[in-house]
Amino acid sequence: MNVLVINAGSSSLKYQLFNMDNKAVLAKGLCERIGIDGRLTHTNPNKEEKYKADVPMKDHADAIRAVINILIDKEWGVIESMSEIDAVGHRVVHGGEYFADSVLINDEVIKAIEACVPLAPLHNTANLIGISACKDVMGENIPQVAVFDTAFHQTMPPEHYMYALPYEYYEKYKIRRYGFHGTSHKYVSQQASEMLGIPIENLRLVTCHLGNGSSIAAIKGGKSMDTSMGFTPLAGLPMGTRAGNIDPAIISFLCDHEHKEADEIIDILNKKSGMLGISGVSSDFRDLDTAIEEGNPRAKLAKDMFNLSVKKIIGSYIAEMGGVDAIVFTAGVGENDRSVRWDVCEHMEYLGIKIDPEKNKFRGRQMDISIDYARVRVLVIPTNEELVIAEDTERLVNEAK
Repeated sequence: MNVLVINAGSSSLKYQLFNMDNKAVLAKGLCERIGIDGRLTHTNPNKEEKYKADVPMKDHADAIRAVINILIDKEWGVIESMSEIDAVGHRVVHGGEYFADSVLINDEVIKAIEACVPLAPLHNTANLIGISACKDVMGENIPQVAVFDTAFHQTMPPEHYMYALPYEYYEKYKIRRYGFHGTSHKYVSQQASEMLGIPIENLRLVTCHLGNGSSIAAIKGGKSMDTSMGFTPLAGLPMGTRAGNIDPAIISFLCDHEHKEADEIIDILNKKSGMLGISGVSSDFRDLDTAIEEGNPRAKLAKDMFNLSVKKIIGSYIAEMGGVDAIVFTAGVGENDRSVRWDVCEHMEYLGIKIDPEKNKFRGRQMDISIDYARVRVLVIPTNEELVIAEDTERLVNEAK
């Protein structure tokens, strides 16, 4: 089975085509500047160079057509015709309380995704556009599957997902903790089980998805028990440009003293805070490392705040689960930033957590970086959210046959 994975944004569209017989990526690429002019970047693993071209894309349907055309192109393509695409899997950011698993898309599913638009207006709207574009271009007969960022965290118990607000706000508006990066947390927890040779039902894991956007999850018996992001992806850790958890009264204080509307302050908390806001240098951790080497104290403060936040959440999740078998680092920072992993795990020997400094020198490689005698394993596992989407799509399509 060949599965096309689509991640549609408001003006962009990422894609990967998988051969599910061997889980190989046949091709991948990115459509940018949709609705403006259009730019396509395409990678065929059998080619040394990438294909880059300006392609008119007035809407997402044009982008999907561009994807199909390059996939069947005689020089750059990997399939003979669109008929070789057996199914399409879509990343959908928010499934609210409607979905605890991925699902075949039909009219009822579309309505439920639309009902979640107020919870993620930019993302869900774009995801719906991508679904509609695929239907328009590829027809009704190719099955489509929605894979939700929030679904994996629907196993959290109420005491973990509720906020201490008047209960009527939950009943009226479904204000609660949802969590995100679910496909990533799901994937690395399954990989951790394989690495350790222990059934996932018997494991207590803390998975750390650390990148420009970051979240941590407590996973017990293969199910999400708690996670750091909340009603929106703004909550939790300080991130590349997001503030993370703050005293909510700060918002009204800044509205009064900066003479701004609440939406403007929320925009600052999302786009101008975090590592960028503290350091004044960059949201990119690599730039922060360079600045730290040059003696920039604010860059060091930013990373110290980030590392301490990760450590505090890991500690709280270990307490919640009554212990932990492994800590997993993933995503761009988790997989590649050795100093983050070291600082987060430093002084946690009393919990049985100790990193081997030599093993920790490696970047972007799946491996156990613990010292040999550590009771708790520390794992680095490169994430693969697209593969999770492809696997769920294959599973649901086969179940429906």
